[in-house]
Amino acid sequence: MTEIETIGLGIHWEDLPVGRKFKTVGRTITEADLANFVSCTGMLEVLFTNTEFLRTESAIKGRVVPAALAYSFAEGLLVQAAMQSVGLAFLSMELDVKAPTFVGDTIHVQCEVIESQESKRRPGVGLVRTRNQVIKQDGTVVIVYTPLRMVKGRQYKAAPQ
Repeated sequence: MTEIETIGLGIHWEDLPVGRKFKTVGRTITEADLANFVSCTGMLEVLFTNTEFLRTESAIKGRVVPAALAYSFAEGLLVQAAMQSVGLAFLSMELDVKAPTFVGDTIHVQCEVIESQESKRRPGVGLVRTRNQVIKQDGTVVIVYTPLRMVKGRQYKAAPQ
């Protein structure tokens, strides 16, 4: 049987040298996304659920979404673009919210590799840190975060159980 190439797989750590840059496709945040996210997480804050509060009492005007939603969507975009089948662990990060994100905004992620090295403890595994900027359609950077991930290499073999 002839093997057929599988597309959409992630990028091995050896192919993520310091300085490599890439971006994801975009995703528009909808009202349904906001309602589902705040309901399933319990973030039933009036800022996200009460349009009258937004109109009359909030300094932020418009259907603002939690930064956690924008961050979660950014991670989803990155899994689709670079981490599928190669990501082993999310180890740590710093996160900085720069600006609000609203229903109707389309976000994408610009990624730059800022650290990349083979693990000293696990053969075939690398540690990769990226600087990820979540960017809206108008160019506004809304979130910057720097995750450190454990990523499979081309020579990775699962440990026997």
